[in-house]
Amino acid sequence: MKKNKPKYHQIIDAAVIVIAENGYHQAQVSKIAKQAGVADGTIYLYFKNKEDILISLFQEKMGNFVEMIEEKIAGKETAAEKLLMMVETHFSILSNDQHLAIVTQLELRQSNKDLRHKINAVLKGYLSLIEQILISGIESEELSSELDVRLARQMIFGTMDETVTTWVMNEQKYDITALSGPVHRLLLNGCRN
Repeated sequence: MKKNKPKYHQIIDAAVIVIAENGYHQAQVSKIAKQAGVADGTIYLYFKNKEDILISLFQEKMGNFVEMIEEKIAGKETAAEKLLMMVETHFSILSNDQHLAIVTQLELRQSNKDLRHKINAVLKGYLSLIEQILISGIESEELSSELDVRLARQMIFGTMDETVTTWVMNEQKYDITALSGPVHRLLLNGCRN
């Protein structure tokens, strides 16, 4: 119910900016409220605490990620085309929202173990999407029938993730979307016969 209210999204978007610019531990709820243009107390109508904001932010953004990728791959025939669309979309989304890139690649990893477990639960939808692409490629004999789907899924996500982390650590000085083709070829070659 709360997710359908405009202030919910205002707060989420503000949290991305504040956490990216200040770090999670220095991102006070009052700073998030100020960035969102709402009173401090308004935050607590939508979220229990700062940790809840971070989890909700990740759920919201990762949900959008998966939806965008599903839309882009919907018309694609082959696993290779779907994989390329996924890599391009992954890099493009984060390239277009550098605050989100900082939050997903750096700030989410510095959180406590309990928080990381909650974040990993959110990732399941994305990993499932990668798995679907791999299974379709195996079924069409485009990818190796001996492919370990779970291992390949982790390899694909890990490669994209580390590529973006390196880009963020290098202060986003180059065009990460230009790496879509080379990363796609590397991943595809690792999954073929």
